[in-house]
Amino acid sequence: MDSTLACLAAWMPRQRWYAAKGRPPSLRLVSWWDLTVHPGDEDARVRTFLVADEGALPVVLYQIPIVERPTETVDADPAHIVGSPAPGTTFIDGPFDPAYAKALLRLIARGGTARGPQTAAVGHPTAPDDRPAFAGARVMSGEQSNTSLVYEGAGTPVICKVYRQLHAGLNPDIELQGALAAAGSPYVARPIGSIEGAWPDLATAQGTVQGSLAFAQEFLPGVEDAWRVALRAAASGGDFRDAARALGTATAEVHVSLAQCFPTHPATAADRDATAATWERRFAIASAEVPEMARQHEAAAAVYRRALDVPWPDLQRIHGDYHLGQVLHSPDRGWVLVDFEGEPLRPMAERTQPDFALRDVAGMLRSFDYVAGSLRLDEPEREAAVRGWARDARAAFVEGYAAASGSDLDPQHPLLAALELDKAVYEAIYEARNRPTWVAIPLQAIARLVERPAPVG
Repeated sequence: MDSTLACLAAWMPRQRWYAAKGRPPSLRLVSWWDLTVHPGDEDARVRTFLVADEGALPVVLYQIPIVERPTETVDADPAHIVGSPAPGTTFIDGPFDPAYAKALLRLIARGGTARGPQTAAVGHPTAPDDRPAFAGARVMSGEQSNTSLVYEGAGTPVICKVYRQLHAGLNPDIELQGALAAAGSPYVARPIGSIEGAWPDLATAQGTVQGSLAFAQEFLPGVEDAWRVALRAAASGGDFRDAARALGTATAEVHVSLAQCFPTHPATAADRDATAATWERRFAIASAEVPEMARQHEAAAAVYRRALDVPWPDLQRIHGDYHLGQVLHSPDRGWVLVDFEGEPLRPMAERTQPDFALRDVAGMLRSFDYVAGSLRLDEPEREAAVRGWARDARAAFVEGYAAASGSDLDPQHPLLAALELDKAVYEAIYEARNRPTWVAIPLQAIARLVERPAPVG
């Protein structure tokens, strides 16, 4: 097993979902399970490893599906080969091998249990009689923290997300989309099923914890993510106000449905204290990673204080990481929301707690600004035009949201301004770690938000 861990440790840092960029992992095998292969795949072993990276703080638990084949039979793309832990044997990254793709969907769509040492992976079909068929599977490109497979060709298209980093508890991606679909919301895709797991508890070294391993839902054909739609409109000078207004309407109606599906509660003094502490902690982290932000600490603190001095709405379940990349445009259904996992940098326990619906509004406002900011990076001479485009899109989105939610949403409300500032601070951390050339986009927003704070009242 040492050779397997060495093989995984050499391969993992090159993967987009590996969290500790620039540091080799320190791995410990936690457990594993095998999936039953289909006829024709008898030369393959489909095994999913659970490995803990103990060099991270806190420790990160990864799900790593592997297809093991005799080396002489392997014709996989070299980019998808993990390595050869033993002579004559080759490991392939599971999602890129048809043996894993077929076994994964079978467990989800038909149910059943795969077992390993102190570990179980249980398939939970949403509709056992509606079993998807497929002719082939492909891996979606561009994902950061998960791996998604799209099954097409012989039935209802399906997209299955495999969670690479595991956490205890039901993933909000499954929980929220399942509840919205059951409530008849037109703004989410129909769930197909999920896989829930039980594995040894890393914290106590005793007993097991349960959490989500994978989630499958219908794949909508002909869709395009809202980021591309908006970027194309902004680049060509197209009017995006009607589309942004409709997106605001969809966002508000999802929030209304979530408030009906899950408990809400008034914000307490403890909620205010916890939120203030989170804002302060995030700004401190950002200042350490982007030192030029440190001089804006007092101005940012003033924005946060204004938000603490006004009444707060009830807290409820929300999307949690809302931006244009989390919305699809379907020719038949309009806007469809996806990826309800919450911010990847937030602990899972925080992502599942009731929060401000305005946090999602702030996230989308930042996303419109990102469209303009990305174009400014390439074409600085168009700054005035793209800034005007973003201003119009933001205003139309807020207008649509206010009308559908029945709220008198003031785009200059101190709480919304504080949440938008906090989101920009989060973005600065992300860009500093992943895309340093883009850090100017959130830095410009932070400067704007702290220099021209929203008035009280």
